[in-house]
Amino acid sequence: MSHTPGVRQAQKQQSRRALLDAGLRLLEHQNLSGLGVREVTREAGMSPAGFYRHFRDLAELGVELVEESLASLHVMVRAALAQQGAAEDRIDRTVAVIAGHVRDHRAHVRFLARERYGGVQAVREAIGGELRRFAGEVGEAMAVQPVSAGWSEAEIRMLAGLYVDHMVATAAALLDAPTEAERRRIAGTAQTQLRLIGVGRRHWRAEVPAPTGVAAGAA
Repeated sequence: MSHTPGVRQAQKQQSRRALLDAGLRLLEHQNLSGLGVREVTREAGMSPAGFYRHFRDLAELGVELVEESLASLHVMVRAALAQQGAAEDRIDRTVAVIAGHVRDHRAHVRFLARERYGGVQAVREAIGGELRRFAGEVGEAMAVQPVSAGWSEAEIRMLAGLYVDHMVATAAALLDAPTEAERRRIAGTAQTQLRLIGVGRRHWRAEVPAPTGVAAGAA
């Protein structure tokens, strides 16, 4: 009897995992807004009533998928950026991390790419929040690099957001690449683009005035 609570907890976690995995499989082919609880429970081999012992609704399941979809990538990219060495080497490692993540977690990456601008508000907001947190972590790694000396917190945040946006775009492009040759081309382009961002970073001067827009054009 003393083991009963532990067994029950393990069974509960197993059922929850089955629902998450079932949802992820189904979401490879459709949007969350078009998915039904009965579809998920059928895929998981459970009754519809069992779903509500774990999640209030499909939006809550989607939010949990968002969190697990980005969890490992956060750690790997931050580690790649924090390593010592030339900036070009850090860029190459970062792109390699992204390519590996897409290879090993295709369903998660496809889910994020599809739902980032999808119809379920809670999931959109969760993705936006996770990407902002991701940018914050990338910014922390960048802030301690010598090239960041003299940069303000806002500038570091801007740069980190630019890197994260580029990483997301690269992951989406790799996801749909039909051949290994195309994946190598995408990775090479990503490395070149990040190097261009790096050149701009080294020569950034915050005191340079911004363009004056219409007035400048009129002149």
